[in-house]
Amino acid sequence: MLVLPKLSYKTMGVLFKVHNELGSALLEKYYQRAIEKELNINSLSFKREVPVKLEYDGQSIGRYFLDFIVEDLLILEVKAQQHYSPKFFKQALSYLKQTNLPLAIIVNFRGTKIRYRRIINPNFKDIDLSERDDEFE
Repeated sequence: MLVLPKLSYKTMGVLFKVHNELGSALLEKYYQRAIEKELNINSLSFKREVPVKLEYDGQSIGRYFLDFIVEDLLILEVKAQQHYSPKFFKQALSYLKQTNLPLAIIVNFRGTKIRYRRIINPNFKDIDLSERDDEFE
């Protein structure tokens, strides 16, 4: 089962447009700014640089910031790195567990083609999100 296919498709359209316009040689912050503009144009609600507490044994030990949360369903992590690292996947999986959101997309803009990966929160494998996803047709 594909989790949130319509929201993913619309979000990927934003990412491809940004890459086509800006290319592959910029800093991450410029891609984030362009993505923010495109999310607005596409009427997708989002939060940017969302703080998430990191807890250990019930106590806060710090926090980190998610690049975007789109429609309160999808974590979007933006990279502009020379190499696509397995740590990106581990990082996104950790974010999904901490936020209890169903899906993350990691996108790396550095390259002739954007590289991306969808990561599904294992806790959502049996939950039907199709009704929410239908909002994004």
